[in-house]
Amino acid sequence: MSEKLKITREKDQTPFSREIGVKAARKLRAQRHVNRTVWFGLGMMGLIGWSVVVPTLLGAALGIWLDQHYPGGHAWTLALLVVGLAIGCWNAWHWVTKEGKAIQEEQEENDE
Repeated sequence: MSEKLKITREKDQTPFSREIGVKAARKLRAQRHVNRTVWFGLGMMGLIGWSVVVPTLLGAALGIWLDQHYPGGHAWTLALLVVGLAIGCWNAWHWVTKEGKAIQEEQEENDE
């Protein structure tokens, strides 16, 4: 019954009133997510940046330590720096994918 009433109401609406309804719904959704401000975005960028930097620096530090204590034919520093960078990039990709899925699910939930 309510679906029939909703369809009838949508038919009777003018384009202007539909546009107002869409904007009002968008504002209500935005008010529910007040915690997502510019600072939230900057914090997320910082989190992703640190998720790359920390493994890279740990790999370089371990490589320097290995080069000093076990000198050999190849440079551990460069090899472990690249390994740390790869791990950090994978970690950042994981975070971005996880957040993207959460945002997409939230949008689909709000569209229903």
